[in-house]
Amino acid sequence: MSYLIDGHNLIPHVPGLELSELDDENRLINRLQQFCRVRRTKVEVYFDNAPTTHAGSKSFGTVRAHFVRSNTTADDAIRRRLKKLGKRAKNITVVSSDRQVQAEARGKRAKVISSADFARMLQDAETESMQSGEMKLSESELDEWLRLFGAADDEN
Repeated sequence: MSYLIDGHNLIPHVPGLELSELDDENRLINRLQQFCRVRRTKVEVYFDNAPTTHAGSKSFGTVRAHFVRSNTTADDAIRRRLKKLGKRAKNITVVSSDRQVQAEARGKRAKVISSADFARMLQDAETESMQSGEMKLSESELDEWLRLFGAADDEN
């Protein structure tokens, strides 16, 4: 099962992430990478309002991030992707709390999960990863933990 995710719709539901953070998109991508490792799946995540110079798609392992130009929305990009998938959309799960996107996804026979429900799935995967000893932190996450617990200050 692959997922199409409205990234900015999901971020407010993920503990530790906020839309106001400068690196919110990268932090979500890192967590989605871990989710994909644990669940052995693929994810396409869509972020709207990308400046023209940063618009486009980029792969991060099994996570494909689409940075949608400011003249359109992630919702529109997800709709276009579902249309392109055609009958294969039945193998996709759309993650969004937008009722119109959900209705259109169901109309294409895709499965739908609300952002809040997917955020819980993300946390469950992180818990499984920690319990299996597989938990890997990105460099920025490690720096944040060191800052929070004062270890970075102890070294100086």
